[in-house]
Amino acid sequence: MSNIETTCVNAIRVLSAEMIQKAKSGHPGLPMGCAPIAYELWGKHMKHNSKNPKWLNRDRFILSGGHGSAMLYSLLHLFGYGLTMDDLQNFRQLGSLTPGHPEYGHTVGVEATTGPLGAGMGMAVGMAMAEAHLAEKFNKPGYPVYDHYTFALGGDGCMMEGISSEAFSLAGTLGLSKLIIIYDSNRISIEGSTDIAFTENVQKRMEAFGFQTIDVADGTDIAAIGAAIEEAKADKTRPSFITVHTQIGYGCPAKQGTASAHGEPLGEENLKITKENLGWEAEPFTVPQAVYDQYAKLAAQGQEAEDKWNAMYAEWQAKFPEDAKLHDKFYDKDAVKAVLEDESFWAPAEKPAASRALSGNVINKLKDIIPSLMGGSADLAPSNKTEMKGEGFFSKEDRSGRNIHFGVRELAMAAIGNGLALHGGVTPYVATFFVFSDYVKPMMRLAAIMGLPVTYVLTHDSIGVGEDGPTHEPIEQLAMMRALPNVQVFRPADAVETAAAWYTAISGNCPTALALTRQNLAIIPSSKEGALKGGYVIADSAKDTPDVIIIATGSEVGISLEAKEILAKEGKDVRVVSMPCMDLFEKQSDEYKESVLPKAVRARVAVEAGSDFGWGKYVGLDGATVCMEGFGASAPANLLFEKFGFTKENVAATMSKLLK
Repeated sequence: MSNIETTCVNAIRVLSAEMIQKAKSGHPGLPMGCAPIAYELWGKHMKHNSKNPKWLNRDRFILSGGHGSAMLYSLLHLFGYGLTMDDLQNFRQLGSLTPGHPEYGHTVGVEATTGPLGAGMGMAVGMAMAEAHLAEKFNKPGYPVYDHYTFALGGDGCMMEGISSEAFSLAGTLGLSKLIIIYDSNRISIEGSTDIAFTENVQKRMEAFGFQTIDVADGTDIAAIGAAIEEAKADKTRPSFITVHTQIGYGCPAKQGTASAHGEPLGEENLKITKENLGWEAEPFTVPQAVYDQYAKLAAQGQEAEDKWNAMYAEWQAKFPEDAKLHDKFYDKDAVKAVLEDESFWAPAEKPAASRALSGNVINKLKDIIPSLMGGSADLAPSNKTEMKGEGFFSKEDRSGRNIHFGVRELAMAAIGNGLALHGGVTPYVATFFVFSDYVKPMMRLAAIMGLPVTYVLTHDSIGVGEDGPTHEPIEQLAMMRALPNVQVFRPADAVETAAAWYTAISGNCPTALALTRQNLAIIPSSKEGALKGGYVIADSAKDTPDVIIIATGSEVGISLEAKEILAKEGKDVRVVSMPCMDLFEKQSDEYKESVLPKAVRARVAVEAGSDFGWGKYVGLDGATVCMEGFGASAPANLLFEKFGFTKENVAATMSKLLK
């Protein structure tokens, strides 16, 4: 390593340590140990352009060990992505562009929000899948429109988390050769040496998953690191896993190689000694001009690479105009608007049908309108009804397939869905049984933070699952998902509401969860316009202001409409409100919400085959609920609905009792 390169590597170490020390908070260990990896990868092997951070064919880099964010911010500053020295000095401060963990959409150059360990690995697999799929769709001989790598860097914690094993198992099966994982093996965790809980041979595990495995013995040897990256790129059939043996907190004599280097500032005295040890003489938060010049020289290669690609892309557009038109459609967020006036898209069901089946019909309509639609299920496609007919399955042999076999890997599936969305050019959906959304939720939460339009098809949404019993019957899951900010949760009651759910999901800028039935739904007088507002009057009272209001979702809307008829015979004037999506309803004007749920009507009953948690907002202190108060049971669905009170008679009786 030349003198200037040594100084460039140390610039990452020192800036990271200074940021963390000033904030009195952060994780200096990873940035100081991984600085040589970062310099070599970003400077010599990664295709990126700081002047155009959204360049279509850039290599992607995900810092799966998001606690090492100071290293990423140092790189973004040094490579000219727009982070200023003031930004670095405001590390972890309110409103800064340098939050504690990297946040997608907040800081330019951050490709994914990371923090939960292992999540970045799953998202990287999704990005690599998107690149392979789009390359198969659009590349022509001599015209590699999509030809980039996905790099992910993580440490021992990422390797311990189960999500990484789920994701790597699928990546190996799919032979994602453009995926390169770099493992920062420093053998230290927060509690001490990894030997206390983690002694497996990680290389052998990755080899078993189907990865090429490469080992770099000295994490300070940038030539060896570079050679390993090029060896990884040379393998055209397997993803690659590079283990780099590093020292956590490298450069700080008192802390390097110890657990205390992981998650606390070095301390002023240790920082001073570290700088002396590294031969760093610049003032705090100052970088020598020679270092900036070296990074500028390296960054210029990215502009040259994009210029070359742009020229090729222009030729491709001229030579293959139909492909170019199709390519534009893959990035057209407004394409789904074509269905707004398409009567067939909004057609009601001709006979009772489960909303999972109705959703499957919608998917197979959307596939011809949204060419970027791509997704699948965690080994449940026949039950979830998520297969796009005639579109093939994405595999090692067929990258063009739009359906995905995720296998029984719900957590990784959700992370991969995030990666597909983050890459761009793919409109992803993922699917499983609603009760298993417990496995999906952590990555859905990340999708919500990032504002990713991932659609979650979650079927078998209640005790209607029946004979499989309480382990498979969701109770609290609706409340859990509704509690997530920036997630639209739909529980549609018929074909029209299911179409509205899908339309909202595809046209939005946030995740959408569809809770869908196993059992058939009644034919109801639903409204497209009302469903698109999240809640509406589906059957009104005879008076301007009703005596009572029943609010229901999903399969319970039909029951509530029948209860209205019973109550009408008793002389009670009833309004029934269908509430397929509380989140959308809350976005409507106060006037609209008052027109549906007038405050003057305090006699209200909510009917939903799930937990009553969250319904107090709509029924108030004077209202009541017909909901689940415990877990379900194993029996035919019709018997369970009767046992737990989801009948027209019980809904009517609950309302009558409320009025007394």
